[in-house]
Amino acid sequence: MQRTYQYLFPEQDFAHLARTVEQYLSNDTPLWWVDFEGAGEYKNPNFSSASPPLRPSAPLPVACLWVGNAIDQVQGDRHAHIFLLFVEPEHRRRGIGTALLRYLENWATQRGDRQIGLQVFQSNQAALNLYNQLGYQTQSLWMVKSLHINKETGA
Repeated sequence: MQRTYQYLFPEQDFAHLARTVEQYLSNDTPLWWVDFEGAGEYKNPNFSSASPPLRPSAPLPVACLWVGNAIDQVQGDRHAHIFLLFVEPEHRRRGIGTALLRYLENWATQRGDRQIGLQVFQSNQAALNLYNQLGYQTQSLWMVKSLHINKETGA
């Protein structure tokens, strides 16, 4: 998670993200990894439903997918929600992100989810392109307003 945010926002400090992971990581929020074995050969994951495609004990992770649960605000149905999809920059455009998302689609379908949700930074054009190519559509916009708080007084 820190790698993702540091890549997108190199000027920020994201040490607090470890606590976020501790709070949310459970059996209900799977985290899948992609690694390399040996001298740069891509380990072809097995995408059968019988076993997970990726090994969490991998020595050199180059990509990960972290998924949680959300509730559809209109229908009220539980669905998979992508917390994080990250592929190291030097390993992008090789189909790793697509493979992870296809695996997630199968996993979510098998558990009865009717949709997959995610949040993506508007400035992350590569991610937007990937999601659009795979059929994801904008359903809502998450908007924020920065508030200027004096750190000394808290007001």
